Amino acid sequence: MTLTGSGSAHDPPADPARSSPTAPVPARVNQYGPPRRLDRRVALVTGASSGIGAATARRFAMDGWQLILNGRDRHRLERTASGTSAVVLPADLAAPGGPRLLAQSALHTTGRIDVLVAGAGLGWTGPFTAMPHTDIDRVLTLDLNATLHLVREVLPSMIAAGRGRVVLLGSVAGCVGLREEAVYSAAKAGLAAFAEALRQELRGTGVGVTFVVPGAVDTAFHSRRGRPYDGTRTGLLSPGCVAGTIWEAVRHNRDEAYVPTWLTVPGRVRGLAPGLYRRLLNRFG
Repeated sequence: MTLTGSGSAHDPPADPARSSPTAPVPARVNQYGPPRRLDRRVALVTGASSGIGAATARRFAMDGWQLILNGRDRHRLERTASGTSAVVLPADLAAPGGPRLLAQSALHTTGRIDVLVAGAGLGWTGPFTAMPHTDIDRVLTLDLNATLHLVREVLPSMIAAGRGRVVLLGSVAGCVGLREEAVYSAAKAGLAAFAEALRQELRGTGVGVTFVVPGAVDTAFHSRRGRPYDGTRTGLLSPGCVAGTIWEAVRHNRDEAYVPTWLTVPGRVRGLAPGLYRRLLNRFG
């Protein structure tokens, strides 16, 4: 029963000697100069140290986007940024004021954020009654609260510009509710509801919301959460596959994207035949 990084943010515990958890500092910019305004499109990607976040950053870089990369480990972020013009802003979003400081630093660095890919998160596995209260708070703080606060900080600049897109990374756990991942499932389900509500609120502003729901992904999440993946490795998605889906969803202004697409089925069964859904869930998990 361990606290772990999620599919997009598999950072190890932050090293205080490497980065500050509360004050993101650009690795490649003059933080004391006036705010810049880049002509290139800008994507802020959280959880970019490894996994889905790192793969997503590399996919956007292939199309010439300016990247702002966030995670807790500067060295891992710099490996993701290698060969690009990405700006590295290491910070712990779960720290007090973390989302606000990150948004301020990002906007000061580039003058704009066209796309926010919110991929940072934590997972925990084990019986809910055995889960420490501190870990309940940590999962909900990063997976749900910090994401909402970061979106709140970034949105005004997008609305003022009349364009932009928020990409929220969900999970199949939030769609079906996975046993021994109750809090993680609750956090991802909360993100799904938030995405739907915010999408309706932003109609007519030029700002869109994309909710991406991947299945099991071949990252360090499963080993770090304290229990290996139950299926075969061949059944796991690659981070690059999920990153490609995120890229296409942004490119085509899609509201939702499931990876693989058959993941839409459990939700439909749940809505149309809840009794059948629960029997299947009890049998197959």
